[in-house]
Amino acid sequence: MERHRVYFSLANRTYYTNPYAGPWNFELNIDRQALDVFEKIFQQMQLLEISNAWRAQLPYIQYHLDRENDEIDLRLKKIYALVHEYGDDDTKAFVEQLPYFNKRV
Repeated sequence: MERHRVYFSLANRTYYTNPYAGPWNFELNIDRQALDVFEKIFQQMQLLEISNAWRAQLPYIQYHLDRENDEIDLRLKKIYALVHEYGDDDTKAFVEQLPYFNKRV
């Protein structure tokens, strides 16, 4: 499969094909299928965050017991796993130093 260089912004949940198009965190050498996976995970996170907004209105559900937060965290770990897979050596080193990298998802 053909790979493309993209500039990935985790905060904005997007990627750019031009490094000057917007702020980015990671340069990835990635194929189209993997970009589709990123987009799907971003969509899932957005839906979970909408659900979290509704949950926040219910004070009797504590934050640390909120299933949606756990689901968002799981997807964030998946994103970093993909960033690690398609990133350069510096990117891999950065992800590997994250506290949850060596823990099972």
